[in-house]
Amino acid sequence: MTINADQVLDVVIIGGGLVGGLAALLLAQGGVQATVLDAAPILDVEKNLAVANPRVLALSQATIHLLKTVGVWENLARQMPYSAMQVWNKNGYGEINFGQGSEQRPSAEQALGSMVEPSILNLAIQQQLLQQLDDYRTQVKVNRVEEGVGIWHIHLADGTQLKTKLVIGADGANSFVRDQAFIDLDVLDYQQAGISCAIRTAQPHLHTARQIFLETGPLAFLPMASLKPEQDGHWQSIVWTLPDDFADEYVALSDDDFNALLTRESHHMLGEVLEATPRAKFPLKARAAQHYVKAGLALIGDAAHVIHPLAGQGVNIGCLDAAVLCDALLHDQSRGVWAHEQTLKRYEHRRKGQNDAMMHSMSAIGWLETTTLFPVVWARNFGLKQVENQPVLKDAFMAQANGMSLLKETRYCT
Repeated sequence: MTINADQVLDVVIIGGGLVGGLAALLLAQGGVQATVLDAAPILDVEKNLAVANPRVLALSQATIHLLKTVGVWENLARQMPYSAMQVWNKNGYGEINFGQGSEQRPSAEQALGSMVEPSILNLAIQQQLLQQLDDYRTQVKVNRVEEGVGIWHIHLADGTQLKTKLVIGADGANSFVRDQAFIDLDVLDYQQAGISCAIRTAQPHLHTARQIFLETGPLAFLPMASLKPEQDGHWQSIVWTLPDDFADEYVALSDDDFNALLTRESHHMLGEVLEATPRAKFPLKARAAQHYVKAGLALIGDAAHVIHPLAGQGVNIGCLDAAVLCDALLHDQSRGVWAHEQTLKRYEHRRKGQNDAMMHSMSAIGWLETTTLFPVVWARNFGLKQVENQPVLKDAFMAQANGMSLLKETRYCT
């Protein structure tokens, strides 16, 4: 697609990952072609498929539904559905169980969600963008984004200048778009770090996602697909939330010592940890943009919010951002307008309150699950037991987790 210097584009999406790519595909499905500026290169298919990523994304039913809607889901090279979740306290008696674990791979109807490696998901998204978009650019560096009169000017490192009626910032937690738009950011530093790696356990995971709350923080075991058929069902990705000093100590352990520690701290729930890939450590900070929109500009995904990984919902709420924003924009288009200021404000109103509530609730749960104050410990265990024994409460938790109810007011609800 050739663009002349005076052409004013309808929409430019900066960021071509999961959330930005999903937004572009949803708009294309509605007849709107976005220009996508992606910093990443064209991905090597063979290289991506040959290496297992030690981290996985826990995709909700709503996110899976959206990926099916734009034709990405069926093109994933591998993913691991899970049909059960188990949450409990190491030093308490509270426990919640959702669904039913099984050695058999769950069907689409049985699955509560699915674990997908980011590299596999990014590959499928990119391949679909290459097929569906007229103007998808990779290895692009944006030097400046500035507001004009009724339009935004985007200056690229190669000297190209673009004009657009709408900029969508989907460029991650350290969003350049957010900075260029002078949108302030609230940051909550948890003084924690996450350790992530892939592990192989002696016992199979039974397609069950597990999270155990330790005195130091939550430890999640997330089932993942294996590159070796004979080891299928035994590989998992872990996310271990720890105080900064503990994280430094654990990352420095030898492989044997780390595997033994992980086996012990997880109460041998899947037997011995036999193997682990190299560990990665990342700081944990909650981030919330004070505004999601300005005239002719909207933030989605991590550019707008980053929450504690406690419930694995960060990527899912980002995909909901994309769905709500695209639905509103396509509704505008059908009325002969585009990116109206009130439309963008409605998007912000619908998403910011929910996302902020999720961020603060994850922070509160994190504190409740690590405190040793006896009244809180007692109440925590009592609360878990109550939820476990009340089907109505469990159903409410599951409805919130699968995210489908949040799509009900959009065109993507069915």
